[in-house]
Amino acid sequence: MNFPLIKGLKNGLLVELDYMHPQEQEVVRALLNDVIVEGKTYPQKQPLSPAEFSAYWLSKDAFVVKTSVENTTHKPKEILGAFYLKPNFPGRCSHICNAGFIVQPRLRGQGIGRFMGEAMLLIAANLGYEAVMFNLVFETNIPSITLWQSLGFKIIGRIPGAAKLRDEQVVDALIMYRALG
Repeated sequence: MNFPLIKGLKNGLLVELDYMHPQEQEVVRALLNDVIVEGKTYPQKQPLSPAEFSAYWLSKDAFVVKTSVENTTHKPKEILGAFYLKPNFPGRCSHICNAGFIVQPRLRGQGIGRFMGEAMLLIAANLGYEAVMFNLVFETNIPSITLWQSLGFKIIGRIPGAAKLRDEQVVDALIMYRALG
């Protein structure tokens, strides 16, 4: 595949998706930590240190969506969202991948998640994965569930009481799956 991938969002913003570069890691770690502190979608309870972030997010392939170079405001490119892609299981099961996604809170609902999801499916297939599996999609994360179902994912399981959200609400987690190709 040729990177960056370019797309115009609903709000007219031109964005690009590319592999994450080392100088972008701290911005993505800060965004992930903000999402973790929100306490609604990720299992971690505490912000991740640089080493913890590296082990979790950077173990295989990581990508960012940022404002495109074609924006003429002469501002540095801003990271709007990010995702990782890695085998969900080792060895004989490593053809099934897993991915995790984050979007800047103020930009949710603008199509960044859909762009990343559609791109992830293409990238995963291009990297030789045969399926994508999400292990813990909290049942209260309706925007994610809706997005993944619209991209062909099926709910293949439910883990009762899997997550205790920041507000102490206990919710089930869904396991979602989609074959590639």
